[in-house]
Amino acid sequence: MLEQLESKLARFEEIERLLVDPQVLADPQQLAALARERGSLARVVSKYREFKQLNQQIAQARELIEHGDDEELRELAEAELPQLREKREKLYDELIELTLGGQDADRSRCLMEIRAGTGGEEAALFARDLFHMYRKYAESKGWKVEVMDASPTELGGFKQIVFAIEGQDCYRLLRYEGGVHRVQRVPETEAKGRIHTSAATVAVMPEPEEVEVELRREDYREDVFHASGPGGQHVNKTASAIRLTHLETGIVVVCQDERSQHKNRAKALRMLKAKLYEHKQREEMQKRADQRRAMIGSGDRSERIRTYNFPENRVTDHRIGLTLYQLDRIIQGQLDPVIQALLDYQREQHKALLTQGSQET
Repeated sequence: MLEQLESKLARFEEIERLLVDPQVLADPQQLAALARERGSLARVVSKYREFKQLNQQIAQARELIEHGDDEELRELAEAELPQLREKREKLYDELIELTLGGQDADRSRCLMEIRAGTGGEEAALFARDLFHMYRKYAESKGWKVEVMDASPTELGGFKQIVFAIEGQDCYRLLRYEGGVHRVQRVPETEAKGRIHTSAATVAVMPEPEEVEVELRREDYREDVFHASGPGGQHVNKTASAIRLTHLETGIVVVCQDERSQHKNRAKALRMLKAKLYEHKQREEMQKRADQRRAMIGSGDRSERIRTYNFPENRVTDHRIGLTLYQLDRIIQGQLDPVIQALLDYQREQHKALLTQGSQET
């Protein structure tokens, strides 16, 4: 964790230097991106600086107690030391909280992608319900939600929907939502009242700043085509949909939600950069696979994480063995009990790893 915090501090100081660089000041887009990144780092960096200062004060107090010649100063240091240690312990817990979620914990922007899985039209309707759940949760937190791309179905579901969320702690609180979500209920499409099991997959990606991912025009292929959908007067009228294919990785993104080709291209580039950043992070995580196994999970879409059982009003998170009979409230966006339980579990795992690491060293 301390290595991660040192990295954040170094990046914060680098950004502060860049923000007074004449070349950066002459580039409004880069300036805005760096200012956003600085803002997202500021809270954790200020606490880490305070933590380092407390360490210095504790070291000075111990030096006075052990080697000081002045009796009065030694007594003052002895009286002050327990308070300094207590304050450091509290700050250490706050830093653990702020760094849950890895090096991207302080991101204030992320992308979520929900895809209908097994279950046909019912899976698409469940994907819609998950989107509404996350949107209401985001609204309760005061976060901004922006739909990037959607593929609706005739009955009002989604084959796929991609949306951006912006707000403090959004990625830290939502990152463990990635994986397979399973639903058990009587579908709207079922006439005989039988319970079906369907699934949808969720991906949660931190959205990098413009300056963090280098993406040149020659790195990807762009295709322009007519938008498709369940109907409507604007569908297929103009060639406004954009498909971007990253040549090196093969990553493909499509955006057709806007009527403007320019707006679709801008959104598609944001989506592609987020996926490229996630791809890079996933490669780095593989190098730390042993440590990752002790955590909640990778967020991989193939990993089944949660079941929503409507007849029993039950939500079960399989990773931590959590069962709550509050599905009616949770599906309406009241996700705090689930997310807090995941964070509590992650916090304990994080502390256990830190303790183990300190014992080994």
